[in-house]
Amino acid sequence: MSVQVVSIIGLVLIFLIATLRSVNMGAVAFLGAFLIGTFVVRESADDLFSGFPGDLFTVLVGVTLLFAIAKSNGTVDWLIHVGVRAVRGRIALVPWVMFLVTSLLTMVGAVVPGAVAIMAPIGLNFAARYRINPMLMGLLIINGATAGGFSPISIFGSITNGVVERSGLPSNPALLWGSQFVFNLLLSVLVFFLFGGRELLRRKVDTESPESSGEMAGPGTSGGTGGTTTATAAEPATGALAQVTTLNANRALTLTGLVLLAVGALALEFDVGLLSLSIATVLCIISPQTTKACIGEVAWPTVLLICGVVTYVSMMEEIGTIEFLGDGVAGIGVPLLAAFVICLIGAAVSAFASTTGILGALIPLAVPFLHTGQVGAIGMIIALTVASSVVDSSPFSTSGALVVASSPAEMRDRVFRKLMTWGMSMIVIAPVVACALFVLPGWL
Repeated sequence: MSVQVVSIIGLVLIFLIATLRSVNMGAVAFLGAFLIGTFVVRESADDLFSGFPGDLFTVLVGVTLLFAIAKSNGTVDWLIHVGVRAVRGRIALVPWVMFLVTSLLTMVGAVVPGAVAIMAPIGLNFAARYRINPMLMGLLIINGATAGGFSPISIFGSITNGVVERSGLPSNPALLWGSQFVFNLLLSVLVFFLFGGRELLRRKVDTESPESSGEMAGPGTSGGTGGTTTATAAEPATGALAQVTTLNANRALTLTGLVLLAVGALALEFDVGLLSLSIATVLCIISPQTTKACIGEVAWPTVLLICGVVTYVSMMEEIGTIEFLGDGVAGIGVPLLAAFVICLIGAAVSAFASTTGILGALIPLAVPFLHTGQVGAIGMIIALTVASSVVDSSPFSTSGALVVASSPAEMRDRVFRKLMTWGMSMIVIAPVVACALFVLPGWL
């Protein structure tokens, strides 16, 4: 039995053991990487550690620590209040604002994880405050990032178009971007109605005064008329509410840090993890007493889980498992089936690894197949990018991990399970839909 097959069997066992025994999957993945890497593949400890996602570790720790500080001192509450007033209390619009803002960020060149790292904590805190399903908010942020991420000047778009051009294949950058945007927009409409959007359409927040910032409105919530009236929910004292709608010194300083994170990550292209961790550390130094407890708010179980699984998958890539799967596709004699299998491999691997890396690796693997002319090259490239990027919602991908880490602690396990179910289903559903839309008709 080849080491590639052993590594695939190991991955299946990791999922089974972690699920059946209720053990942190990251810890089991580290065990699998050690056993298979050391005793089967004969890799050294340095080789195994080379697959540890240090960048992802710092992103998760830095972003969750920074926003734990922002939540603790009321900065997040202030941002939520400003957001509610901006949409005039229409709660249903907020997830779509998050979708559009995140897509705009990636459209102009921000890396997808960087944009999600900035938007997810704000969006998920808003969702917790106003009883929006965190799946709805998280998925619209991720889909928005992907929708803008394939513009000709974006990271995903530049990588895909560059690989296609170097491979001598026909390309259409505008069509690639447009197809991705429409696909993610339609997917977001589906997500909106699947995860409680219809109920949000009937709700509104009274934004006329700070004291009413938590009041909800809906059909028939006060007796008699059946119309839309305001019903006051149980809220803190007026003084407490007024405090979170104003900027004190700590909130102003934290807000400055968040602005620096956005500018540094998006415009200056600093590493999101290192920058967020640095800003959070400076805030801790300035206010050690008020930020001391925030260290415990970092999503440490999520960090262990994500880093363990990614380390194991990196070992699989290093020993050639992905290339092994790609070579297997070459022997398939049915063009449409081969196209589907390529998209399936892209989706399955991208759910656990870097989408950027997958786009750069799988397109060249598909080049010999595409040069035969058995399927349209442009349609196949679009289908492959759709299948490989829509699974970024997986909690083992950076974007999905950020959504899990940004969720309230009491909901984090539930969000992880639901995102895992959604992400794993997308591994199969996305290739089917993408091939049906872009490959089967043969119009590209």
